[in-house]
Amino acid sequence: IDDCTRECIALVADTSLSGHRVARELNQLITQRGAPKMVVSDNGTEFTSNAILNWADAARVDWHYIEPGKPMQNGFIESFNGKLRDEKLNETLFTTLHQARVELATWRNDYNHHRPHSSLKGQTPAEFANRATGMNAPALRAYAPMPVAKQDQHDIINRQSELKAG
Repeated sequence: IDDCTRECIALVADTSLSGHRVARELNQLITQRGAPKMVVSDNGTEFTSNAILNWADAARVDWHYIEPGKPMQNGFIESFNGKLRDEKLNETLFTTLHQARVELATWRNDYNHHRPHSSLKGQTPAEFANRATGMNAPALRAYAPMPVAKQDQHDIINRQSELKAG
């Protein structure tokens, strides 16, 4: 989650996420959006691994760990995680990894483009990012979705159509 725009800039589903995988995803995000000044995370093993420490050093990105047992030090992500859990993860039985990726991409698109946030004065995260002026930060560029395989794109469009119709 971008703390400024409240955009969900990545939502990765897989069977497990190692530090190397997180670093690879972060490299992809930097290619698309530019490097953040800082990443704030909890102390999960995927974030405290040597792979992440080395990545942060090589990418020249500050990494800040919240204090253990103090989730409100990263309140935006805690709020986001609660919404994601309540609205999608607890309500969906994913039968394949492909289905999980499609469903999460659809949910992420809705979150970024169709949900106004009171903290953004009623704008969606994408609207806020597009309208923000006078700020010099890569996160304020127009929303650029993560690359998605053609079959996944087709499934996402079909799923969005189903949701609108239902």
